[in-house]
Amino acid sequence: MAYVRQRITIMSIRKPETVNVNSELQWLASSLGLINLRDKDKSCFRIFIELLKSAKRHEGLSSDELAYSLHLSRGTVVHHLNKLMESGLVLSERKRYVLRVSTLHSLVDEIERDFKRTCDEIRDAAREVDRKLGLME
Repeated sequence: MAYVRQRITIMSIRKPETVNVNSELQWLASSLGLINLRDKDKSCFRIFIELLKSAKRHEGLSSDELAYSLHLSRGTVVHHLNKLMESGLVLSERKRYVLRVSTLHSLVDEIERDFKRTCDEIRDAAREVDRKLGLME
């Protein structure tokens, strides 16, 4: 059985009091671990936003297109795309990158399903280990 590695990051962050689309997008991205202190120019967030815009047009973007439109190096873009793919937020289709689903609420629904499936697998494994150790009553 091949093991698929996926990093699911959810951070509990207070939602901003100021309600506007930009602050809500930044809060959502921070909650998904897309904004961190090391990424000073918010490259990962900017890539995520470009992919969100392209989802509205139902088209993917290449790493070169993202690098050009965001004025980032291709290496920086590829680094963040790999991170986004590892998290399960982005898919690669024929050398083009797309969000896993086309809306943010669908994306959160998918993440929730992934998280539940992962917790179920961990719970099942923990039960099996408990049984083998004689810890089950």
